[in-house]
Amino acid sequence: MSNGVYGDEVHMKMLPVVICSLCALAPFSGAATDAPVFPTSAGPVKITPLYHASTLIEAGGKTIYLDPANPAKFSGLPKADLILITDIHGDHMDPDSIKEVSKAGTEILAAPAVVQTVTTAKPIANGETKNWQGWTIEAIPAYNLKRGPSPGKLFHDKGRGNGYVLTYGGTRFYFSGDTEGIPEMRALKNIDVAFVCMNLPYTMPPDEAADAVKAFHPKIVIPYHYKGSDLAVFQKGLEGTGIEVRLLDWYPK
Repeated sequence: MSNGVYGDEVHMKMLPVVICSLCALAPFSGAATDAPVFPTSAGPVKITPLYHASTLIEAGGKTIYLDPANPAKFSGLPKADLILITDIHGDHMDPDSIKEVSKAGTEILAAPAVVQTVTTAKPIANGETKNWQGWTIEAIPAYNLKRGPSPGKLFHDKGRGNGYVLTYGGTRFYFSGDTEGIPEMRALKNIDVAFVCMNLPYTMPPDEAADAVKAFHPKIVIPYHYKGSDLAVFQKGLEGTGIEVRLLDWYPK
C-alpha cells in the first residue's frame, strides 16, 4: 500500500485453483501471460493484472485502467478511455502513470481525496453510483478497522478511499481497494468476480480476507494487492465454500 513502497517480491504462476465449478462464468485458462476473459450479456470482459493494484479492463472496445501506478509497465498497452483511482497512496494514485495511459478524451473518476491532487478527475464518493459507456460504477467504502501506523491512527480512514463494483452486461466485478473486511464488504450482494486485497500491515492478512469473502460469497475470487501474503492460507480458508479461487500473477519479473 504505502506510498509506492512494497514488500518482498512474490512471484507466482497464473494458475486456476478450483474449489468448485462455476456455472455462469467460463472456466479459467492458461499460462502466466494470459488474462482471464469473463462472458457477460453485453460481450466479454478481459481483465489483465499489471502490478499490485494496477489493472487493465477491456470490454466493448473501451479500455479502463484501475489504479495505474509505477512500477506497472504500460508500453504497448491501449490508452485509457476511463481511469478509476481508489486512494491517495502512491501505489494507487500516480500522476505520471495516469499521464502515460491518458489520451485526449480520457475520463477519470476518483475518490474525492484523490481529486485534490488529480484535478482532472471527477469525484465519486462512497455510496455514489455513476454510469459510463455501458458500465455501472458503484463506489464502495474501503478503510481500516483497526490497523494503523500508531495508536489511534489508521492507515486508511473511513470515507477517504473507494473500492468499486463495476457492472457490465449484468456481471458484477468488485475491486476492494485498500481495506480490511469491513461491514460494507461483507454486505455486498450478487458479486460474480471479486478482486480482494491482502497485505500486512496495511490491509488484512489472508485468513481475515477469506473470512470476509465467505460473508459476501462471490462466485469467483481473485487475490490482488497481496505482496508478501501467503495465498495458500487464503485458499485453505475458502475450501468447501463453493467459491472458486483463482490466482493471477500481479508481480511479474
